Amino acid sequence: MRKKISYQGEAGSNSNMACMQRFPEMEAIPCASFEDAFAMVENGEAELAMIPIENSIAGRVADIHVLLPESDLHIVGEHYLRIRFDLLGLPGSSIAEATEVHSHIHALGQCRKVIREHGLTPVIAGDTAGSAREVRDWNDPAKLSLAPPMAAELYGLEVLASGVEDDQTNTTRFVVLAREQQLPHRSQLPDSVITTLVFQARNVPSALYKALGGFATNGVNITRLESYMVGSSFAATTFMVDIEGHPEDLPVRLALEELEFFTWEIKILGTYAASEHRQRNTAAFV
Repeated sequence: MRKKISYQGEAGSNSNMACMQRFPEMEAIPCASFEDAFAMVENGEAELAMIPIENSIAGRVADIHVLLPESDLHIVGEHYLRIRFDLLGLPGSSIAEATEVHSHIHALGQCRKVIREHGLTPVIAGDTAGSAREVRDWNDPAKLSLAPPMAAELYGLEVLASGVEDDQTNTTRFVVLAREQQLPHRSQLPDSVITTLVFQARNVPSALYKALGGFATNGVNITRLESYMVGSSFAATTFMVDIEGHPEDLPVRLALEELEFFTWEIKILGTYAASEHRQRNTAAFV
């Protein structure tokens, strides 16, 4: 039997495409929600989950910053997917006769030019590929879908315009999750490694400055830093951080030791090989 990888969304979605690109040998299983995709791995129904974490245009993917730290899953890899959208309609239909375009809210926001150019009314759907399925089921030429290229063939729709995204560099970063409890040893990973962790800074003056100071003094590069509130008190903030290096590397170990002095809690969500996409883009800005 083929191993399984879960994802949120319907067949033909960008998450589905990410699964097929990164793990073509695995069976990709669609889930209605991120929680369901997490649960499949936690319950042993799937070996991995492919979860979007941030987009180069839309920023952080909602809810993931809460779900990740609370789950028992660990990040074991990352994958970058170039996001492409096609304008899909019923076979024989045209853009001129359409009045509505349906898709996920992020897709609609990333394709404003084509929507405005053709005077279409954007309608929010739960999923990009799901909107393609709905357009097929409605059988109404006045309704179009903005969806990834794969959705046209899956749902028997016609591509009325291809590559309609506003920004041709539009990219989503996905993380690969597994049940593995032990962080891999340094010898098990290549030289270029990313560690993702969360911490809650103490509610005292300059706590964040001092907490991050250990990374600076030890020469550890922070590639991502995000904050979000904890609970409803508005008094505690949690930070999610990506750094270059492995906890066994001396600079990282020293930085984490210093971090402990200024935080309530540190949780490492995963240490994994940096993707080739990250390495290529990092080299371009050095």
